Amino acid sequence: MEQYPEVRPGPPAYAVDPPEPGGRTVIQEQAVAKVAAAAARAVPGVHSLGSAPSRTLGAIRDAVGADHAAGVRAEAGETQAAVDITLVAKYGMPLQKLADDVRAAVYRAVEEYTGLTVIEVNVEIADVFIGESRPGDARQPEPPVAPRSAGPAGIEVL
Repeated sequence: MEQYPEVRPGPPAYAVDPPEPGGRTVIQEQAVAKVAAAAARAVPGVHSLGSAPSRTLGAIRDAVGADHAAGVRAEAGETQAAVDITLVAKYGMPLQKLADDVRAAVYRAVEEYTGLTVIEVNVEIADVFIGESRPGDARQPEPPVAPRSAGPAGIEVL
């Protein structure tokens, strides 16, 4: 009687292991900065990114095309990244806690989305947004009252 070879489970004999991935990936600093900016903006207590002059320039940039990385500078190498963030905090937030929360969010996002190891995240709080009156706000200051003048015989005229 003819003997057949034993069949074992596993990949077929003709299967070839896939080749090791080749090539290289370059993640530009602008991409890292945008990921970091999005993560920082999502942290409660961050009013905006950038300092006052950069926010003014950012408003102009927004009018012609959004700059999603304003207030963020990143350095990226083949395996590591470092990020500097300048922000404006909302009034009432403990600033050190806000900086720690922003730092943690940026570490997580950059490492998750880029695969780079973040070696440092520097946070600069350039200003605190207290709130400003805008037309239509209930908190708008009262209009100035016309000065009073004295009428005849010391009678005050309103």
